Amino acid sequence: MSPAEEDKSLPLPERWPRASKFALSACAAAVAELVTFPLDLTKTRLQVQGEAAVHRNGAAAGQAVPYRGMLRTAAGIVQEEGLRKLWQGATPAVYRHIVYSGVRMVAYEHLRDSVLGRSEDESFPFWKAVVGGMSAGAIGQFFASPTDLVKVQMQMEGKRKLEGRPLRFRGVHHAFMKILSEGGIRGLWAGWVPNVQRAALVNMGDLTTYDSVKHFLLLNTPLVDNSVTHSVASCCSGLVAAVLGTPADVVKTRIMNQPRDKQGRGLLYKSSMDCLIQTVQGEGFMSLYKGFIPTWMRM
Repeated sequence: MSPAEEDKSLPLPERWPRASKFALSACAAAVAELVTFPLDLTKTRLQVQGEAAVHRNGAAAGQAVPYRGMLRTAAGIVQEEGLRKLWQGATPAVYRHIVYSGVRMVAYEHLRDSVLGRSEDESFPFWKAVVGGMSAGAIGQFFASPTDLVKVQMQMEGKRKLEGRPLRFRGVHHAFMKILSEGGIRGLWAGWVPNVQRAALVNMGDLTTYDSVKHFLLLNTPLVDNSVTHSVASCCSGLVAAVLGTPADVVKTRIMNQPRDKQGRGLLYKSSMDCLIQTVQGEGFMSLYKGFIPTWMRM
């Protein structure tokens, strides 16, 4: 049998390992996104509630939506907008996961094999895994940032309708084209700085905490290496990732959702740092953790 015929006889995952890994990870990420999307929508709505810059600049029109917690926010969306609106913005969220997962996987493997390099015994040191994971996550999030922008803005359409403001988009394609026509290519990457920061921090917290907690449990408790140990380690790593990443996520959401002028420049915040300062000064430090519970639950 010739080498070409041997290649054809191999299963697809062996013939195209990276493409198969990308397809599987993209499908898994899309399913996970659809299942947990109501938590993401609730988180986004919580992150913009009580936004001091909006009240200071008089940007909100109509009746303001009262402040609610996670459960009341989710219940309010169902009662006031309908059950299907819990998945408003799910399509760009799936696009985001496909782009993010694919780019992150390719970037991580390149960093691991060609930039950071393995040890002489072919192992990959923990610190290199953390650096590679943070870098790959940041790169993947940068490329996926336009889909995140559309997702956030579509998630806020229901709130705009309740406040008596006109809707901005008719659908996902219209959202992309409108943002592109008003702000150009640069407009699609509005809010990319805190978005990338969040991805790097979340990956760092997730990677470092998971292994540390798992090893601690195996060495210091009666637990063995099973699903219970992995679940506890996952909860702890998700908690640390949420603590590190939520402030950047709040800043990202507010920058992406702010109104813009005809040149695509934000009317409420000049930069990520300006948004951070205005949020803390106007609402207090803990406002940076709005939406923390649904963020942690998703992780």
